[in-house]
Order: sequence, then C-alpha cells, then structure tokens
Amino acid sequence: MNEWKGASALCMNEGRLLMVLQGKEEEEKRWSVPSGGLEKGETLRECCKREVWEETGYRVDVGKHLYTKWGCEGKISTTIHYYEVQLLGGVATLQDPDQLIHRIEWISLQELKALPLGFPEDQSILEAYMSKKHNIL
Repeated sequence: MNEWKGASALCMNEGRLLMVLQGKEEEEKRWSVPSGGLEKGETLRECCKREVWEETGYRVDVGKHLYTKWGCEGKISTTIHYYEVQLLGGVATLQDPDQLIHRIEWISLQELKALPLGFPEDQSILEAYMSKKHNIL
C-alpha cells in the first residue's frame, strides 16, 4: 500500500477561518482549509506554510499541531496533520499553478455550517475550533 502525508492550516482572523473553494474544472467545487501533500525533503510544518502560500498568497507562522486524520483512498493510506497558523501578511491571490483553487474567503462560523465541504468529516473539527477560538477572543 502506498502512503500519502500532508498538512492543513487552520488560520483565524477577526473571528473568521481562512478557506478555499477548490476542484477540477469538471468537478463540483467544494470548500476546505488550505492543505496539501508533503514534498520530498520537507517537514510537515514547512508543507503547511507552503500550501497556505501557494493556495492563498498569505504568509503564516505555523504553530501547534491540533489534530491528525488517517484514512484510505483506494490503495493509498492517507495521513493529514492539522496545524494552527498565525497570519503574518500577504494579500489573497489566486496563484495555484494547478488552477484547482477558485476562491479564497474568510468564513464565519455561521457561513461554515452551510458550506459544501471537500472533506465533510472535517465539519465538527472546524466548528469546534472556531467556537473555541471565538470564545477566547
């Protein structure tokens, strides 16, 4: 069985979560937090930082590890690590070389509840994270 590893970023700013609308041209577009696969020679934190930059144009500082999700897609074992990240700067920019990203938005908790997610199993994780962060602010 092949193995795939990746990282996802949970980035809050003014009570909103950074999300991207993604999908291939012929597919229905769905929302997710910035994420992607680990490249050779890269740490998971470096992967997380790079993916946020590539998918959104924002620079971030990668903080604590929040959650790990395991799965299986066909003959590929998947592991994705979720990190809390802090926005450092940048401007929302569609710069995805694969042209899989169609929109970049800061989403409120109420908006999140109504969005079609690329990974529906993340709904409870994202809602819990946003609720916790909102109560801290």
